[in-house]
Amino acid sequence: MADIQATIQTLIDNNSVVLFMKGTKEFPQCGFSGTVSRILDHLGVEYIGVNVLDDPEMRQGIKDFTNWPTIPQLYIGGEFIGGADIVKEMFQSGELQALFVKSQMSGNTA
Repeated sequence: MADIQATIQTLIDNNSVVLFMKGTKEFPQCGFSGTVSRILDHLGVEYIGVNVLDDPEMRQGIKDFTNWPTIPQLYIGGEFIGGADIVKEMFQSGELQALFVKSQMSGNTA
């Protein structure tokens, strides 16, 4: 399990925005992953999607990594943001957009 933890950390360190999700950006396999993907697409954010359905070790590993029981999980600038409900609330309040503007100003965008 240590290897998957290192892989997860590398993905987060090497990409400004990472969405661990069920399915792909083009074809989400659950409504929650689809919601977060649509929000990011709507905002024009470049991100990588990691399909946890492709790898059971990744699926459990990301849950262990954050001690967060559900998928999707969004990371921005190396920071864990949350799952679908949190991302949706942040989007609706404008907090998510402000976070991306802040990331752009500090040079942490994808």
